[in-house]
Amino acid sequence: MPGPRKRQAATGRSDKKGLSGKRSKTSTSGEALAKEEDSSPQKTSASKNGGKNVSAYWLMKSEPESRLEKGIDVKFGIEDLKAQPKQTACWDGVRNYQARNFLRAMKLEEEAFFYHSNCKEPGIVGLMKIVKEAYPDHTQFEKKSPHYDPSSKEDNPKWSMVDVQFVRMMKRFISLAELKTYHQAHKTTGGPLKNMALFTRQRLSVQPLTQEEFDFILSLEEKEPS
Repeated sequence: MPGPRKRQAATGRSDKKGLSGKRSKTSTSGEALAKEEDSSPQKTSASKNGGKNVSAYWLMKSEPESRLEKGIDVKFGIEDLKAQPKQTACWDGVRNYQARNFLRAMKLEEEAFFYHSNCKEPGIVGLMKIVKEAYPDHTQFEKKSPHYDPSSKEDNPKWSMVDVQFVRMMKRFISLAELKTYHQAHKTTGGPLKNMALFTRQRLSVQPLTQEEFDFILSLEEKEPS
């Protein structure tokens, strides 16, 4: 996520590459608990499949409402991304091994839904794309950052981030409640969202989507909210 943020609190500062530092995206409870989902840097299915990518579509969570962490506001919503130079930001602050591995699996031009989390109305608000593949997350070395990790070394960094660029807003807001309704129904009917990670691995702030899931969610833009 961006700057201190998004996931994990966007830091609101520029990263070392000159990109406006995207706050750590979504410091969701899963991220905040860093290792709760995976306590060790396990390899993702991407590495197990001879380098083949895990997914070509993603859902990435970030917090659109102000929340202070170590005195820094980790807020980073889609409007914050749109306001960045070239509407591009680094997705820093991810401190969960599985989510980090998903970041490392991302490829240029892959698409991701921007998901507002930890807010009054969580849900999908827009689309973005990956414009820089995984590289070391600078916030792990910054002592004043909410995402500082004293156990990470610059010659062997633990945490990675990608750069994302705003593509467009969704034609309408797709709420968590609406997605959950489809997920529950699809578990019975075998529909596209039956195994959606948003509900099966909900603590993760970075989640893979199948093409079927991605296409179905896009199709909801043309329908009235359920």
